[in-house]
Amino acid sequence: MNSIVLKTIKDLPEGYSEGIYMKKKYGISKASFNKGKSFKIYAKELGGTDVISLNYYITSTAEKLKPCEMPEQKVLHFLHNVEPISQKNT
Repeated sequence: MNSIVLKTIKDLPEGYSEGIYMKKKYGISKASFNKGKSFKIYAKELGGTDVISLNYYITSTAEKLKPCEMPEQKVLHFLHNVEPISQKNT
C-alpha cells in the first residue's frame, strides 16, 4: 500500500479532529489499535451527508486498506486531499 496513505493516517490526530476536503469541513475520528498496527477512521461532512469510513491494517507481510461500504477510490481521494485544521487551545 502507498506509504503516503499510511503517513496521512498516522498524521491525523488520535480522537476527534477536523479537516477540509473538497472545500467542505469534516469531523474526523481516528482510533488506533494493536499498538499502532490497525486504525479506524470515520469522517463526516459537517452540515452535510457525505461520510468516509475505513480500516487500515499493518501485518508482518502487508498493509491493507479496507473501506467500509464505499469504493476504495473514494477513500484514497479523501486521504490524499484532506487538509487537517490545526486545533488551537484558546
